[in-house]
Amino acid sequence: MKKNFVLDTNVLLHDPDAVVRFEDNRVSIPITVIEEIDRFKKNSDEIGRNARQVSRFLDGLREKGDLRKGIEIEGGGLLRVLFGNEYVKELPPELSAGKGDNLILAVCLGLRAKEELPVVFVTKDTNLRIKANALGINAEDYERGKVSIEELYTGASEVLVPGATIDMFYKSGRADGTLECFDNEFVSLVDEANPAHTALGRYRKALGRVEALRIPKEAIWGINAKNREQRFALDVLLDEQVQLVTLVGKAGTGKTLLAIAAGLQKAVDEQVYKRLLVSRPIFPMGRDVGFLPGDIQEKLRPWMQPIFDNVDFLFAGVHGRDGKKTRGYQELMELDLLSLEPLTYIRGRSIPYQYMIVDEAQNLTPHEIKTIITRAGEGTKVVLTGDPYQIDNPYVDSASNGLSFCVERFKDRPIAAHVTLNKGERSPLAELAANVL
Repeated sequence: MKKNFVLDTNVLLHDPDAVVRFEDNRVSIPITVIEEIDRFKKNSDEIGRNARQVSRFLDGLREKGDLRKGIEIEGGGLLRVLFGNEYVKELPPELSAGKGDNLILAVCLGLRAKEELPVVFVTKDTNLRIKANALGINAEDYERGKVSIEELYTGASEVLVPGATIDMFYKSGRADGTLECFDNEFVSLVDEANPAHTALGRYRKALGRVEALRIPKEAIWGINAKNREQRFALDVLLDEQVQLVTLVGKAGTGKTLLAIAAGLQKAVDEQVYKRLLVSRPIFPMGRDVGFLPGDIQEKLRPWMQPIFDNVDFLFAGVHGRDGKKTRGYQELMELDLLSLEPLTYIRGRSIPYQYMIVDEAQNLTPHEIKTIITRAGEGTKVVLTGDPYQIDNPYVDSASNGLSFCVERFKDRPIAAHVTLNKGERSPLAELAANVL
């Protein structure tokens, strides 16, 4: 049965193509939504670009017919722009008619009263879904681009094998055989008879085998893997054939530190890449400090300080922690081997032969993640790190953020790999806080 889908503003700002995602059903946009989109269109961020894209799309449809009566759209559906003023009287007295959200609900009530097709209100606003349900309106979240965070691909699995297979694995560095695993998935081979007899490797689907991890015996910029997941991470961070790496884990698991150490190794020591480029989205935790004086580098310093801290820590590991000051990241930046940049100005760029790390990627939308990865030029490796449970962007959550979306979409791709880090290694206090708080 066809349905009447009424779209909220946040749906269109999240996905400007949402209008054509409802197949051959009717899609209704309240005039209040158009007014709210108009307020965002001057913004220079992703929300502003999406608002302008929606406006251009609707203006293009306007040239084809009357938006009040409905215009056929891709997939056979019908798009309309509707007013809710005449149905405001159906709102209970507790809901003020002067509020935009309530006018949108009035459109839903009007469609339900006037037309026979079922009405479904689509919004990403939790409270608005609750209000709609209280009015007897069927309300749903916009699911496109969402993943099940509880079932998010971990990047690792265990496989029971005969003990002889593990013995042969240690001798040859490989175990032949087709497994029900994704490409580049990390595998713990466990002896069927002796669970303590194990081996770690990475599954290569095209070759039909599990290969031993390739991690240098010496420390990487003073860093050694402290647990199994960190060994997995270093294996793919140092592998030039894996062009996209996603690292997910709670605070203190070493995501950013391992990525920067591997990047310095490949860009500075081995010179496989021209430079190490580190970036992160600019979202404050809590209230923003407001305007920051100075040039672009001075303005960015508070946002990039976590990166500076990690690089300084790595320099201290290489040059000793005896209290003597080293130039650290400043020297690398002067040599153009290290670049720290915001993501604000990445659109339109092409970034070749660089080791690119995007920290705090859980604060990005799926569209922003697409924009970033498509900037990667020839010979560039992209590493995304973040914790889907620590999100400061009000427009995404643990299931709809770009990092989680990317993990699911790129699993089983031969040039991509994913690692979930579980054990905190920052300090006993940080590990305890991450677990109990």
